Amino acid sequence: MNILILGGGGREHALAWAVMQNPKCDRLIVAPGNAGIAEIAECASIDIEDGGTVATFAEENAVDFVIIGPEAPLATGVADDLRAAGILVFGPSAAAARLESSKSFTKEVCDAAGAPTAAWARFTDAASARAHVAREGAPIVVKADGLAAGKGVVVAMTEAEATAAIDDMFGGAFGDAGAEVVLEEFMEGEEASFFVLCDGETALPIGTAQDHKRVGEGDTGPNTGGMGAYSPAPVLTDEVAAKALDQIVRPTLAEMVRRGMPYQGVLYAGLMIRDDAPRLVEYNVRFGDPECQVLMMRLGAQALDLMLAAAEGRLAEAQVNWADDHAMTVVLAAKGYPGAYEKGSVISGLDDLPQDSRNQVFHAGTREAGGKITASGGRVLNVTARGTTLAEARDRAYAAVDRIDWAQGFCRRDIGWRALDR
Repeated sequence: MNILILGGGGREHALAWAVMQNPKCDRLIVAPGNAGIAEIAECASIDIEDGGTVATFAEENAVDFVIIGPEAPLATGVADDLRAAGILVFGPSAAAARLESSKSFTKEVCDAAGAPTAAWARFTDAASARAHVAREGAPIVVKADGLAAGKGVVVAMTEAEATAAIDDMFGGAFGDAGAEVVLEEFMEGEEASFFVLCDGETALPIGTAQDHKRVGEGDTGPNTGGMGAYSPAPVLTDEVAAKALDQIVRPTLAEMVRRGMPYQGVLYAGLMIRDDAPRLVEYNVRFGDPECQVLMMRLGAQALDLMLAAAEGRLAEAQVNWADDHAMTVVLAAKGYPGAYEKGSVISGLDDLPQDSRNQVFHAGTREAGGKITASGGRVLNVTARGTTLAEARDRAYAAVDRIDWAQGFCRRDIGWRALDR
């Protein structure tokens, strides 16, 4: 079959790699793709947030199945336009995608479903939000209500930090995403990610992961899009995962059906776990990045079969076959990230690295220029490895990192520390 993946980051490179392992894939196109994706698939330059454009491109290229990677095309209704054109698609409708595109919508759904989550309040002006902080005190979590590319969340440990974040958001730091602000109770515990495929009725867990959001070692410094991840997450035991499925995910899906917006695609539940009790931090309506990289390394070719089953409403008959192994990805980012950073620096040494079922370098922000790979983003490479233990996966990943010649890049050296300390 002919398959189109929308997106151009590390998540989409990992999806493309997994799809290409499956013999069902005859032709793979990724739009827009990146320098790494171009080595294994065709890349196309189209506006992936314009559903009409995507549908026309899919029809012209006899595409049988579209996989939507990022959240932005989902929020703009690309999946709806593809379905209207009779094209099979993996990803929720714009209405269902509000589980990520609106923090307050998610809170309302959770309250209606009885799903455990943090206490919250929504504000449309800075003065009211600051007054709430003065009443509740700190620590407190400040969130831009809309999509902010994974960066619209501030965990404020002091009232001063909270009010500064409020002023930034209402001042336009995140554009329209900060037109409304949600303030949440600060939840203590250990955070992990739970991934479930949904077909509107059935929910099928496909794995757990834990990422490192902060830029500095020891989980210090500002939040980023993610500096590394590993799978599985030990804190998400079978017992905790069962609680999350029964108390959070399934009630949410039932509430979405009740509202007339059944959910189809991957649902990524960010959980805070304390004393084996999970509470929802947030939902994402797409695979996490960099969590997708470790999930795809462990799922391999079956990832395509599972996504097809979700799109076709066949998850009740699907089964996930997990190897008893571990995967880790280490993000190489441009110096200065998540603040200002330079683009265009040359990255060497990639051709000498092993690329197989246990070792992969997934490109996130790269371009090809004059026959060389150059950095074009903040998070640039995802150096990923599998092992029989997490320590083995870590050693493989960092051994590959050390063979990459990129003076303008950096990475954290402690990815996986929580699990390894166990």
